[in-house]
Amino acid sequence: MKISGIYSFNKGEKFIKAKYPSLLEEIKEVVKQTKAEKHLTKKSREKTMTGKMLYSPKSLNVAFKKEFAKYSWTKHRENCEYSHKFYTMEYTPRKMKGKPFREMDFIKEKLGVEVQFGKYSFMVYNVCAKMTIFKNLGHINAGVEIVPIKQFADNMSTGVSYFEQFIWDLDKRGVSNIDIPVLILGIDTD
Repeated sequence: MKISGIYSFNKGEKFIKAKYPSLLEEIKEVVKQTKAEKHLTKKSREKTMTGKMLYSPKSLNVAFKKEFAKYSWTKHRENCEYSHKFYTMEYTPRKMKGKPFREMDFIKEKLGVEVQFGKYSFMVYNVCAKMTIFKNLGHINAGVEIVPIKQFADNMSTGVSYFEQFIWDLDKRGVSNIDIPVLILGIDTD
């Protein structure tokens, strides 16, 4: 695959190039070594493109995981302890199934990476909430978000968000005083 778009959110590109140049090169190599054509495996059942072969986000995520592992990047799971102090006295919460958590796809030397082939809301959440939370918890100093460009997303299931849409919103939103430096990479097939 290749990087076709680069957006620097809150001076992310400058920060990462200065503080993490070798890790940025590893990320670029991971993208390059991930072969999109191997993941054109999902046969669409959607009305608008019945029978069309699409790129599988699940399969692509597995491929990225394998490539990042070659460079010793690891995922990090943060268990969530939810407070009960905000409930009204009349409400008694039920015991939750499973242990709630937040997870970052890859972390190395306090640089976090998220690979997102999902809905638009997940891209925004990653950059505007999750990365700030992981910074506040001391796990990362900056982040990289890897997303498809529109041309690539058009060959996935309906609803997969893309670089151009995401960048427009971030650009119009602006930077807040709690935002961390994030480099957003728009990727495409070779």
